[in-house]
Amino acid sequence: MLQTETRVHAEFADGHEAATAATATAAMSNAPTVCRELFFQRCLWCASAAYRRSFCRTCGATAFTRERSEGFGVVVRRNGHAQLNTWFVAMDEGFNLLCQVTGTAPVAVGVGSRVSVVRSVAPLGQGLPLVALTHPATPLERWW
Repeated sequence: MLQTETRVHAEFADGHEAATAATATAAMSNAPTVCRELFFQRCLWCASAAYRRSFCRTCGATAFTRERSEGFGVVVRRNGHAQLNTWFVAMDEGFNLLCQVTGTAPVAVGVGSRVSVVRSVAPLGQGLPLVALTHPATPLERWW
């Protein structure tokens, strides 16, 4: 068996830990607590809108531009269990978004309700975008 010699330098380890801690602190202090800006992609070939796609669903192109969304949409359907409160939202720009509705009970959210973006992503880039109800759907506005 091949054996290699490994050496650990104490000053390197201490300096590396200090640099890592300073970087993490700076990143957390610069990170916004609430990011209401939602960016989406628009295909350069057919101008269809998409959210976090590697290729266009309409024409198959891989060239996109990045645009800022106004942040308003309509609830299309529920995704999964009611406890998670996750919904598909059709945004006004023409793309669909899987997100969580916050600030209300899952029972109060109905298909056809208007929502607005509260937080586009979690601070560490994980999780779903959060939206809040702006106009609950009346029985006549609901999509059945």
